[in-house]
Amino acid sequence: MAGLNVILLGPPGAGKGTQAERIRQEFGLVHVSTGDMLREAVAQGTELGARAKSFMDAGELVPDEVVTGIVAERLGQPDAAAGFLLDGFPRSLAQAEELDRQLEASGRRVTLAVAIAVPEAELLQRLTGRRLCRQCQKPYHTVFSPPKVENICDECGGEIYQRSDDSEATVQNRLEVYRKQTEPLIGYYRKLGVPTEIDGVGHPDEIYERIREILARAREQLDC
Repeated sequence: MAGLNVILLGPPGAGKGTQAERIRQEFGLVHVSTGDMLREAVAQGTELGARAKSFMDAGELVPDEVVTGIVAERLGQPDAAAGFLLDGFPRSLAQAEELDRQLEASGRRVTLAVAIAVPEAELLQRLTGRRLCRQCQKPYHTVFSPPKVENICDECGGEIYQRSDDSEATVQNRLEVYRKQTEPLIGYYRKLGVPTEIDGVGHPDEIYERIREILARAREQLDC
């Protein structure tokens, strides 16, 4: 049986990470999040992390050769053969084309590309209001889930801070980068016959049901 190979597209703040975790749990796909992989490299102070940090802090895309290398290595591992979910990659046409070449070399292809659409005003509210506990990494939001005491974590009493890439100036830049470099991927995958756009406004449960229906149908087609 062919693997269900899914790409999750959408602007920063669209909720890709939240939905990706639900997809992973229900459909058993290997979840590959380049954002998490790069942030881990930064935290560990690796050579890759040092190269990526300056771009991430400015809201710019990390160079293709850095990102495609770590993705290729991950998709080459045995557990990814049965199906994968890419979250945050590809982010440019060049990355998409390189991914297709890598998959074709191993007899695979992208099954489905799901694009989560959210109005820009809502994206700005979601992203600039995000906060994290510096000690335990518990997430908060100034509007949707504020701490009981301002700037103090409910769980451990640690300091709550805003990530540098969630500042308003950086968020605006990230959204502009997305419009110019990543949004064209919807057209690229449309030509391949695999794109699906869904409404990303509403409760996460509602959004997941929209995605779940699409993935379940795609899996049924693969099983036929």
